[in-house]
Amino acid sequence: MCAETATRLATNEDRLVTLGIEATISHPTQSPSYAVDADGRPMIRPGMAGVCYNTRVGDRVFGWAADHLEPGVSAGHPQPRRYQALQFLACVGNRVRVTSGPAKGAEGVVTGKHAYVLIDFPQAILDQLAPGDRLLVRAHGQGLRVLDFPSIVTRSCSPALLHAMPLRRTPAGALAVPVVAELPAYVMGAGIGMSSEWANCDVMLTHPDTIWRLGLGNLRMGDVVAMRDQDHRFGRGYRGGMCAIGIVAHGIGVIPGHGTGVITIMSGPAESFAPEPVAAANIRDYLALPA
Repeated sequence: MCAETATRLATNEDRLVTLGIEATISHPTQSPSYAVDADGRPMIRPGMAGVCYNTRVGDRVFGWAADHLEPGVSAGHPQPRRYQALQFLACVGNRVRVTSGPAKGAEGVVTGKHAYVLIDFPQAILDQLAPGDRLLVRAHGQGLRVLDFPSIVTRSCSPALLHAMPLRRTPAGALAVPVVAELPAYVMGAGIGMSSEWANCDVMLTHPDTIWRLGLGNLRMGDVVAMRDQDHRFGRGYRGGMCAIGIVAHGIGVIPGHGTGVITIMSGPAESFAPEPVAAANIRDYLALPA
């Protein structure tokens, strides 16, 4: 779909507050015991926390020797209540500034949530970052409403992301959303029952036959997907006739019941959405993230 057909959606963004939230780049930790994958094999793999210097939004989900791979920078806070504020208030598309270390003053963008808030930086900046570096997140977006679609609830979606996506109203009055895939409800795993402002919901893609059957072998981190029969307005759970739109936040998880993480950005009645299958729909392009 060409950019000329996109619609600038009316929102309440002029009433949203912007908060500065302190964060620090996390440090990877390691359990003294093995994890066991879906085939019963013990393993110890990297993936969560820290700075991942060689994977970023736009890279493929599958093929990495990792578990729950978080691309780019994983940010948190050692004080639990500040960590919770960061998780709940940060939104995809928010700007982030480095406030300490060799890369002080550099800027990045929030691209997802998992155990941490995930942030993309240009590669030259990423190479200068280290665990413990301090960040300032300009949190803006929770409470966002799309005024022409009152039945749709947004979650962790900044106005910057909403306006960057090629969204439009169909003649039938639904919101057309380009997606690379539609995920059936039976593959939704860890994260069901959690707050939809918090972290993500895993998609159980631990078996190759499931990936092949659903045609998801080329899935990339940052891809926009639709989740059928999922109600993510006030938590996350199954509900027929509902739909959620999300962004692939992290790589494959190999533990049963886990998988590729998808962060919710919108949810509402299925008739409110018109998912449009396309070859490419990735926030790397929408947010014009630099190389």
